[in-house]
Amino acid sequence: MNSTSKFMRSLIGFLLFFTLASHAFTAPKYRVISLSPANTELAYAAGLEDSLVAVSAYSDYPKAAQKLEQVADWQGMNIERIVALKPDLILAWRGGNPQRPLDQLASLGIPIIYFDPQTIDGVISSLEELSQYSPHPEIAKKNIMQMRSRLEAQKNTLVNHEKPKRLFIQLGTQPLFSAGDQTIQNDVVKTCGAQNIFENSAVQWPQVSREQVLTRKPDAIIMTGSPEQEKTVKAFWHSQLNIPIIRLNEDWFHRAGPRIINATEQLCAQLNTLPNK
Repeated sequence: MNSTSKFMRSLIGFLLFFTLASHAFTAPKYRVISLSPANTELAYAAGLEDSLVAVSAYSDYPKAAQKLEQVADWQGMNIERIVALKPDLILAWRGGNPQRPLDQLASLGIPIIYFDPQTIDGVISSLEELSQYSPHPEIAKKNIMQMRSRLEAQKNTLVNHEKPKRLFIQLGTQPLFSAGDQTIQNDVVKTCGAQNIFENSAVQWPQVSREQVLTRKPDAIIMTGSPEQEKTVKAFWHSQLNIPIIRLNEDWFHRAGPRIINATEQLCAQLNTLPNK
């Protein structure tokens, strides 16, 4: 055997080794179904874009999610269609998806991971968990680092008010609801150095009265929605509560996904403009 033949055989063996090694260390591609808009955003941020085969209604971010089949909404989920799609993994929303159909899917041997982060750190932990199933874990790592960096930056730019601003998180008007302690909305408020007036509520989403709000003397109201909805909130309180209204992006503030950091920056910036008293 001449030297050229030996060289070619060695080269082929070398290339074959690294080809097999690359396959060995590449995460398997899962067929993933997301059952909430927040979980869909988490999946994309974790590098699972090519793995998603279906999502829930209102999964509209990023835009690529709008092209995927929808198999769940507020009325429930399409069990038959979910099974037909042969998912390797389902991303469920513990606080919003009905448990019975999820138990049915689990009984068929379909792995289910539950997400319902109630803090910004919980969102980061969710991304870390999802990165284990991602063919592109480097995307998750990048987004995690960015979230942590932006979170730290917010803490360093807070205005030092003499007293923490007392905020009322208003959800609706008739009936009137708010957010309690075990919610990501409450964590956003705390991250911005403020206090949620219903932080000590015994339930996550307390139904409250006008009198309960007034006796707690909030410094500002947090709401989400359009300018027209802001007018509705002002009209609701009329002359009873003449305080600033902080209007946040609805999807950012209400979805426990990566864009919760956007809501945090938005709230902190508006709080910094309030009088220091």
